[in-house]
Amino acid sequence: MDKIQLAAFLRTRRERLRPQDVGLPAGPRRRTPGLRREEVAVLAHISTEYYVRLEQARAPRPSGEVLAGIAGALRLTDAESDHLHVLAGTAPTRTGLHRRDVRPSILALLERLPQTAGFVTSAVFEVLAWNDLAAALMEDFAEVPPEDRNLARRAFLDPAAADTPIYGISDAGEFKQHAAVQLRVARTRYPSDPAVTGLIDDLLAGSAEFARLWHRHDVQARPMLTKTFHHRMVGPVTVDCDSLALTDRDQHLILYSAARGSSSAEALALLDVIGTQTLHAS
Repeated sequence: MDKIQLAAFLRTRRERLRPQDVGLPAGPRRRTPGLRREEVAVLAHISTEYYVRLEQARAPRPSGEVLAGIAGALRLTDAESDHLHVLAGTAPTRTGLHRRDVRPSILALLERLPQTAGFVTSAVFEVLAWNDLAAALMEDFAEVPPEDRNLARRAFLDPAAADTPIYGISDAGEFKQHAAVQLRVARTRYPSDPAVTGLIDDLLAGSAEFARLWHRHDVQARPMLTKTFHHRMVGPVTVDCDSLALTDRDQHLILYSAARGSSSAEALALLDVIGTQTLHAS
């Protein structure tokens, strides 16, 4: 049971709710945001004293029934409810290292994808494998040291990203929010993995923006359906984004494709021919 993280998570979920969200009258002006602790306790059918102790990181481990009541009172999503149970120590936790080895079948699939940029990321946004079109659209990862292939580290700590988002993507802000959410989930799953905890420590120390997102304790990511790359050779390329979870290794297969017949599809086809070579004006 991670009492401190559980307390912080409960507090942030409580503060985001308004009385009318849970069917309570707004009443007189409130000094603090969100529901009162006693209101959550009533909705969860537990004592106010026990709930207060949970938020103060002083309570013993709650039962599954109590957690279910709190999840309902705070209107948690399925992902948030799962996170609550993990923090309380009532759900299995992965205590080993996150996996970086990619299944051979996925590596073969990457090479067979037609007109689709594809790559595989680890639980903490390390680019583990990619096809030629992904290298042409984003960067030649083979030329980048493995320690610099982490997309979250690049997005938050690369000085150049402050002025120009990595790969010129249009949704840099949304990606950063998504990264903070996924890294919090990874921190819960791999609490003893130094690669996970070290990355988060570096981001907290080096990025005020990451620290702000991290302390929101969000664990529900918004889907990223489309994005636009501003490529230095072929201009803007708008792609559909599909993220397929490889659950056995806690990895994701990311696929970028463009609508058939669109200018972006033509740009991808050109990049597929060009590869990672540099175009020179004749």
